[in-house]
Amino acid sequence: MTTEHTKSGGYPEAESTPGGAAREGTAPAADAGAGQQDDLAGLSAEGLKGKVREARETAQRNWQHFLHSAADLENFKKQAARDRQDAVERTRRQMLGLVLIVLDNLERALAFADAQGGSGKALIDGLRMTHRQILGQLEAMGVRPIEAAGKTFDPRLHEAVGVVPSHDSGPARGTVIAEVLRGYLLNDDVLRPAKVTVAGGGQENGDT
Repeated sequence: MTTEHTKSGGYPEAESTPGGAAREGTAPAADAGAGQQDDLAGLSAEGLKGKVREARETAQRNWQHFLHSAADLENFKKQAARDRQDAVERTRRQMLGLVLIVLDNLERALAFADAQGGSGKALIDGLRMTHRQILGQLEAMGVRPIEAAGKTFDPRLHEAVGVVPSHDSGPARGTVIAEVLRGYLLNDDVLRPAKVTVAGGGQENGDT
């Protein structure tokens, strides 16, 4: 009878049920909580103050780490935005430089047509209209020509490609005599400096 009683629902069977396993699993957590409480209960007032102080210091360190991480992330975002803007600006300037090359060739064609006495008027009128349209589009994008001829040489705006002697009756030294290649500004920045010839010193003293 003892064996049958055990198989039909005795205590050994009950101890192996899922409920019994769950109770066994919760025991360590309860014991850990009780152990922590026992540790705190065994501390004096000064010991408790020390624990609170340590907790505050840990919290403060964690907060400082968070602030530093947040600042680093914000700096990264700003740097990434600046890098994107720089890349866009570089691409824009490169594309405008290509347009200026086309504009230079168009102006040379117009100058050649004028030198030929205006033959092929319809073609020349079409070129002039195209020239005006390109200038208008560039102006809408903030591109405008640099004034050079007759101005005082400015190394920020002009690039000297030649020097001619100046005379008493001629332009003053440092004056731009002629524009070899037109320069352009992009808003307030130099997109391409003007290539110019400049009045230099007189031949008597050998200045250039």
